Amino acid sequence: MTVVRDTHHEAAEAPDAKDGWPDDNVALARLLTDRSSCRAFRPDPVPRETTERMLQLAQRSATWCNTQPWQVIVTEGEATERFRRALLARATKSVPPSVADQEPDLSFPTAYSGVYQERRREVAWQLYESVGVAYGDRAASARQTLRNFELFDAPHALIITSPTELGVYGAIDCGLYLQALLLAAESLGLGMVAQAALASYGPSVREFFGLSDNRLVVAGCSFGYSDEQHPANSFRSRRAPLGAAVRWEAS
Repeated sequence: MTVVRDTHHEAAEAPDAKDGWPDDNVALARLLTDRSSCRAFRPDPVPRETTERMLQLAQRSATWCNTQPWQVIVTEGEATERFRRALLARATKSVPPSVADQEPDLSFPTAYSGVYQERRREVAWQLYESVGVAYGDRAASARQTLRNFELFDAPHALIITSPTELGVYGAIDCGLYLQALLLAAESLGLGMVAQAALASYGPSVREFFGLSDNRLVVAGCSFGYSDEQHPANSFRSRRAPLGAAVRWEAS
């Protein structure tokens, strides 16, 4: 099995303490660089105190008019196992699982084209190659997709919801919260993966947790302690250079 790991790219993006940037800036750069999507977890539960610290840090996220629209559900113990079983049962309701069967509260992208499709394919094949899925093996790639609904064996899941009436701005605020959550998890030595897949069955998630219809299921996460020996955690996705994302206007 070939393990994909772009060490040259990682070295190019690593924070450089010699640049004279403030220590806080270097620490933030290190968190952003080291963070990755964890797709295999150890079974060890995270102490409640550690999870609360992660959530307390994320609570400081910037938000439109200080609305703080996010409401968060965290599972542990048997609740995680029940949610895992319910998710997998819903995802396999149509065999093979079909995108057309999904019911996200927020519309998924209608298409990926150009560089966005290229990036999407690249990271997908980094994952597939790392876990031994051969090109064209749709059955194996479908099994890997279902790992999302098994929470990648994580001991905890997390669901983020927002009031329907706040629409896109509530969802944007939840995105800011999610980024802070990912960095907080990294700072505490936790593995986490943000999963749109957990929001792909909005009505089923609301029913499972007894949520009202005026809450949008925005996103979910699986979290715990990363299984560093698992091949799914062996690669890192690349980031575009600054020039591909930023346009300067000076006059």
